Amino acid sequence: MPLINLQYAETFVDGLDHPEGVACGPDGKIYAGGEDGQLYRIAIESRQIEHFATTQGLNLGMAHDAAGNTYVCNPGNKAVMKATPQGEVTVYSQGNAERSMLTPNYPAFDPAGHLYVCDSGAWKADNGCIWSIAPGGETTLIDTECRHFPNGCAVSPDGRHLYVAMSLNPPRIVRFPIEQGRKAGAVETVAAMPHTVPDGLAFCADGSLLLSCYRPDAIFRILPDGNVTVLMDDYEGTWLGAPTNVCFGGPDLSILFWANLGRWHIGMNRQTGLRGAGLFYPQVG
Repeated sequence: MPLINLQYAETFVDGLDHPEGVACGPDGKIYAGGEDGQLYRIAIESRQIEHFATTQGLNLGMAHDAAGNTYVCNPGNKAVMKATPQGEVTVYSQGNAERSMLTPNYPAFDPAGHLYVCDSGAWKADNGCIWSIAPGGETTLIDTECRHFPNGCAVSPDGRHLYVAMSLNPPRIVRFPIEQGRKAGAVETVAAMPHTVPDGLAFCADGSLLLSCYRPDAIFRILPDGNVTVLMDDYEGTWLGAPTNVCFGGPDLSILFWANLGRWHIGMNRQTGLRGAGLFYPQVG
């Protein structure tokens, strides 16, 4: 595959501890996690890195509510952790009485404050699932069909579907309808992604969907008609080094950011010609 748009790739910040998750908060700052429990907050203009909270072990995907609280998936604690803007960390959910979380990987809010969480399970064990956490923490298992290492997820801009990156058996992007925090219909495949390990998802304002891949070192764009194109590809694995999560930020959500689990920096690209769809920052209480 050719190198696409890499002439516009930049290092946003460097010196992080193998960031896996990256997200834009309601304050317009970029958030990321580290391998040793670090939660980072970074102002786009100054690029000043603030280590504002610490959990335990590798932090994966994250989402935010209207108050600026960070909800981060932490497989070391087998929990979704909640960090306030001041850095106070608590357990938000570890599953329910019938089933515990195993490998919570990525969360995404809908407009009403339900937090959907992909629990990947063990690699190649086909024991993943998807949870829904209501405001206040009540946690419900809503899907076990998407069990083949569900990884990143995204709620569609209209709030009607949950999109999930399935890393295995076979690699693909799927979706199912959601209503009131529950699965409301059948799972359908949006795009097949052979010879990849799909990881993170982010919607664009034009209805297309970006997919960052743990392997290969690439970011794909899935068009509304299901066609898949390559947005960025780096066979050297330097600018894109296992780009696990992707998000938009900055003016009009016009800057693309990606986390590199295989390296120490967050990358950015101002010249993709795309804008991000607005995320949901609900009032959770």
